[in-house]
Amino acid sequence: MLSVIDALALMAASVPTPESTVDPELVTPGPAGFAAIAFIALAVILLVWDMLRRVRRGRYRAEVREELDAEEQGSGRDDSSGTPPTR
Repeated sequence: MLSVIDALALMAASVPTPESTVDPELVTPGPAGFAAIAFIALAVILLVWDMLRRVRRGRYRAEVREELDAEEQGSGRDDSSGTPPTR
């Protein structure tokens, strides 16, 4: 058992570390990358804001529609033509 552990330790110790061959200055995003990410973030924020506004507007319209339907049902209309009953 000791020989397996020794063999694993020897294999781990003999693994070479990779050397960096790329200049780190060439792979950074720089100001253009920052501007692109800032533009995307702003676009996402504006789209979410617009979506929430539209969902809220739809929800309010549904509530008003339900209230109008409830008033219509409670007003006692006799026929389906939409005219109020005569008294």
